[in-house]
Amino acid sequence: MFRLDDKTALVTGASRGIGEAVARRLAAQGARVVLAARSAERLEALAGSIVEDGGEAYALALDLSAPESIPDVFSELPPEWSDIDILVNNAGITSDNLLARLSLDEWERVVRTNLTGAYAVTKEVIRGMMRRRWGRIISVSSVIGLMGNAGQANYAASKAGLIGFSKSLAKELGSRSITVNVVAPGYIETAMTEDLADDIKKTLQGSIPLRRLGTVDDVAWSVLFLASEEAGYITGHTLNVSGGLYI
Repeated sequence: MFRLDDKTALVTGASRGIGEAVARRLAAQGARVVLAARSAERLEALAGSIVEDGGEAYALALDLSAPESIPDVFSELPPEWSDIDILVNNAGITSDNLLARLSLDEWERVVRTNLTGAYAVTKEVIRGMMRRRWGRIISVSSVIGLMGNAGQANYAASKAGLIGFSKSLAKELGSRSITVNVVAPGYIETAMTEDLADDIKKTLQGSIPLRRLGTVDDVAWSVLFLASEEAGYITGHTLNVSGGLYI
């Protein structure tokens, strides 16, 4: 179940956190995984680890904050890695501030990376998917894109934009057996949440019906399901992976 043999997946933001967990999970299920992020050194280490575990991985240095560079980067992919069957738009950044103090640069940098970057990568892979008449596109949004959060207007806008983008794309590509879906994580245990004070963590957990923060594997399993044949009749959907934080 949920096997991805003979499929090639590309995961952006793969060098750490949710992206790394997704890449490892897809590789464990048989996919050949293109690891994309800015840190070539971290990607090479991850690729080596996946290969040691019996998987296949290729490191691709990619900067989503410069979407105009993406076509050239994709043209450098070796032929055996260039037919992407599964795309996971995971890369994202934050630059939090109340709107009254939010600079235009902070706004544009977050939207350019989180939303325009996803557009640019998706545009590069859909032609091949359309030609092969099969594909899976999964974008990692956030519950913040669904419910908003003070001090994160730029981040919320970019993540909500991914949802609208995906719904529109689902209608464009459905006739070619390409599904387009979204995973919206809640508060996930990552390097960012490790630095939170204990009292803040307890408050966060108290707001979650399941009374715990999520793990990167919680998100990775959800992405795996949407990437699989078993999810072939699901498209245009946003899967809320937040422990009930957003109901």
